[in-house]
Amino acid sequence: MKNPNKDGFFGNYGGMFVPDTLMPALAALTQCYEGIQDDSAFIAELEYYLHHFVGRPTPLYYAQNLSKQCNQKIYLKREDLNHTGAHKINNTLGQILLAKKMGKTRIIAETGAGQHGVATATVCALMGMQCNIYMGASDIERQSLNVKRMKLMGASVSSVTSGSKTLKDATTEAIRDWMKHVENTHYIIGSALGPHPYPLMVRNFQSIISKEAKEQIIDQSGSLPDIVMACIGGGSNALGMFYHFLDDKTVRLLGVEAAGEGLSSNQHAASLSKGKPGILHGSLNSVLQDENGQIQLAHSISAGLDYPGVGPELCHLKETGRLEAYAVTDKQALQGCKQLAELEGIIAALETSHALALLSDDAILKKNQTIILCLSGRGDKDMETIANHV
Repeated sequence: MKNPNKDGFFGNYGGMFVPDTLMPALAALTQCYEGIQDDSAFIAELEYYLHHFVGRPTPLYYAQNLSKQCNQKIYLKREDLNHTGAHKINNTLGQILLAKKMGKTRIIAETGAGQHGVATATVCALMGMQCNIYMGASDIERQSLNVKRMKLMGASVSSVTSGSKTLKDATTEAIRDWMKHVENTHYIIGSALGPHPYPLMVRNFQSIISKEAKEQIIDQSGSLPDIVMACIGGGSNALGMFYHFLDDKTVRLLGVEAAGEGLSSNQHAASLSKGKPGILHGSLNSVLQDENGQIQLAHSISAGLDYPGVGPELCHLKETGRLEAYAVTDKQALQGCKQLAELEGIIAALETSHALALLSDDAILKKNQTIILCLSGRGDKDMETIANHV
């Protein structure tokens, strides 16, 4: 199943679990999104900005030194070279053009690592729209550079001090804002989660990653890869990287979550590996929860992976066996970041570094495989954290 059913379910996961006040907004969004599928003017405008503003297509880079070190053929899909430094802007551009088409004048968003917040502030500045970003107080502290970037572009940043003060709580506050201002406000969700049609919409806007990568790998190597890899938090870069390879059954799809202090601890964010079905932020997905069904706090050194749930389509892909899910600790992720920096002169975001760390796992990866890894973002935002640990 590539698309959800009429109720927004990918297999057993998905749906629209929201208060009644939001149902008309979701219905209008669904109708508008379905309407632009064959809208040549919308498609042309999006393609214009993706090329001339964002800088697409991004390169598929053969990492020669890393490949030699790992005894693999490793290609990096360089989403870090997008304007704003991550894949997030692919989705924010698509969504703000939708918001404009629906006549909305105000944009809200949640952010963890700050990259989605920066991408949202960027497109709001571009389109002249009011912008408010919700961000956990803990994330504001560890991602202060991105907060400054958002504010410089005219966005207001609301600090969320409830709960774990991270992405989950920022998302909750953004939904509350949306309920109060649904008439004029569009909520740009940054990952492939939330109520339908968001998981579908975000995945499709991000699928340009795998569309380009598939053409590029065939052009450069003459064949499909053996493995496609990405880190997994909510799921936007992973689904973007996987989508156009879903029907290629010879290609293994590997998703890497945050094991934090270890899967045996309560300090991790491995929702696919350790979660149970539950409802979080508008959809039924795999959620970290205790024996009473209460949401557990997630932990990762990476703010962008620090979330106790995951997108419903990824849950479905894992359940059906198409996706292999693994988890990497904070310590391993830092080593993956260090290895790429020393071997290739590329500083990856700590999110991506989780996937990079798996390249050293001989038990999971056979030698001399052709691998595409989504380098979802650059590590500028994480330098203070990296410097404190490496």
